[in-house]
Amino acid sequence: MWSGVFPAVTSKFTQDDNLDHGEMERCFSLLMEAGCDGLIVVGSLGEGPMLSHDEKIEVLKTAQGVARGKPVLLTINEAATRDGAALAKRAAKAGADGLMLVPSPIYHTDPEETVTTLKAVAAAGDLPVMIYSNRIAYRVDVTSDILAELASDNHFVAIKESSDDIRRTTDIVNTFGTRFDLFTGVDNLAFEALTAGAIGWVAGLVTAFPKETVAIYKLVLAGRYAEALEIYRWFRPLLDLDVSTYLVQNIKLAEVHEIGTNDRVRLPRQPLRGERRAAVEQTVKDAIASRPKLPVL
Repeated sequence: MWSGVFPAVTSKFTQDDNLDHGEMERCFSLLMEAGCDGLIVVGSLGEGPMLSHDEKIEVLKTAQGVARGKPVLLTINEAATRDGAALAKRAAKAGADGLMLVPSPIYHTDPEETVTTLKAVAAAGDLPVMIYSNRIAYRVDVTSDILAELASDNHFVAIKESSDDIRRTTDIVNTFGTRFDLFTGVDNLAFEALTAGAIGWVAGLVTAFPKETVAIYKLVLAGRYAEALEIYRWFRPLLDLDVSTYLVQNIKLAEVHEIGTNDRVRLPRQPLRGERRAAVEQTVKDAIASRPKLPVL
């Protein structure tokens, strides 16, 4: 059902901490113009846990307006299953193409609880679901055994594999074949995952560098691995910014320098400052100064 580059987009705010829909339209449009294949809104990078349900639906509608008919997924990342189910119903009513579903971000569910909550939220929304497996950030591991229990439920069509163990890509392909659309969700493991069988990339730094991200994906798809790897090696210091407690601030600061937006975030986050800000800015500026010429695709 899904493949390609799906940016996990950032949410934009005005100076008085309201959603800035005009700026989101501009930034999201840059992604579609670069050839991205879908959009995922209000995830971790989109500061979803800091947004109300009403705001999440508003961001979804803004993304739908510029997606050019490509899929727009809304992230469900709720502490309580009933709240996730309620948001899933609203997303379906608003015309979302699917959901990216986090099992449980606060209470760390056991395997039986994980299966139960995923199925309950999926049934409530009655939409295609991308399972978000991220044992590092959320401490809930969606293992192959859990995927096996979900495989008979047709709501579950894809998995965003973010366990930080590249072996999982091969494990999932070996166990399930093409049952799940397999996406990598770790920017600095993307080349490795795509060459091992992932068919999609839920990307972070793409919001600042969409053309380079799309180029890597398309080159791998075409079997032009050496050309993809050259871009990926240039990209790696930037991609490492995605694997950080400060990933939201890091990536928004990269956006400041590359696409001319702002790095406003919602409290308790604050924009980077001091030495940390200077270090990230240097990484971004160095990359911009040395960016490779992209091959014809």
